[in-house]
Amino acid sequence: MGHKVIYLLTFLMVCVGQSQKRYVTRTIAFYNVENLFDTANDSLTFDDDWTPEGKYRWTMGRYQKKIDHISKVLSEIGAEVTQTSPDIIGLCEVENKQVVTDLVAHPNLRNKNYGIVHFDSPDERGIDVALLYKKAVFLPTSFASHRLLLYKEAEERDYTRDQLVVGGILDGEQMYFIVNHWPSRSGGETRSRPHRIAAAKLNRRILDSLSKHDDEANIISMGDLNDDPVDHGLKHVLKTDGKRQAQTQLFNPMEQLYRKGAGTLAYRDQWNLFDQFFFTPSLLQVRKDRYRFWKAGIFRPPYLVVPNGKYKGYPFRTFASGNYTGGYSDHFPVYMYLIKEVRH
Repeated sequence: MGHKVIYLLTFLMVCVGQSQKRYVTRTIAFYNVENLFDTANDSLTFDDDWTPEGKYRWTMGRYQKKIDHISKVLSEIGAEVTQTSPDIIGLCEVENKQVVTDLVAHPNLRNKNYGIVHFDSPDERGIDVALLYKKAVFLPTSFASHRLLLYKEAEERDYTRDQLVVGGILDGEQMYFIVNHWPSRSGGETRSRPHRIAAAKLNRRILDSLSKHDDEANIISMGDLNDDPVDHGLKHVLKTDGKRQAQTQLFNPMEQLYRKGAGTLAYRDQWNLFDQFFFTPSLLQVRKDRYRFWKAGIFRPPYLVVPNGKYKGYPFRTFASGNYTGGYSDHFPVYMYLIKEVRH
């Protein structure tokens, strides 16, 4: 009986001790914002459809509504846990730095004091990737845009998005973020696969280069990969793994969600999970005064989902079947949390 009492008291003390632990939580998010174009015609890119006279009648009113919508989404990702917007945000399908500037200047985000890292990519449509960061918590110390060289069958260049790499200090800790938008499946998954494998190889080289001088480097790669977590580029080139126990591999928390049937976009009633994070195993380790991965998810509040009709359950996008619907994007955003125990 005495042993049982001692065991119970010890159990209660442990529980009380654990309940008093406090953590800092940082949200990392990624969102394919689907064609965030301004209304001006850029003579160097194929953006003619996204002008007031173009195919989509892309007026200033429609552009402003898109900014309203995307800024609302970004302001709410992770807020259920942190009561604020994400600390780091990767974006793709932004036309230029000005549209990103307009986004962070919107009243939904203005007081968050986001900084922007952006480079113009050679993509034929003029769409780029970008990184937003809260200046209060992250200090960029390096940034570079890595070109993905692709060629068509006739040895003609196939221009696509660069991979953006940003290094810096997150609350005193070195972090690296890679923002991706891999080549699409235009022409079919099999035919276009070599281009995404090339993107995976470029990502692998970047990861290896960053890890060369620090084998415990904290590196988070994120983006719209136009591949699912189980496809060749991820499993065989990058060698990602969805099991936490495999701490010698890049960990991909989205793989478990995918295997449960979750997705971030739908096409002909088939769901894909193209929007992903994967990161170095150092972020799975419990280390004193260091950030570690907690969990990841897909952000899909009711207003981002088509409520009824042919596309019920799909992401509520700006255009559907060529018609303006005034929605948000054809992708759901994704997020992950980093946590660090606060020492008393």
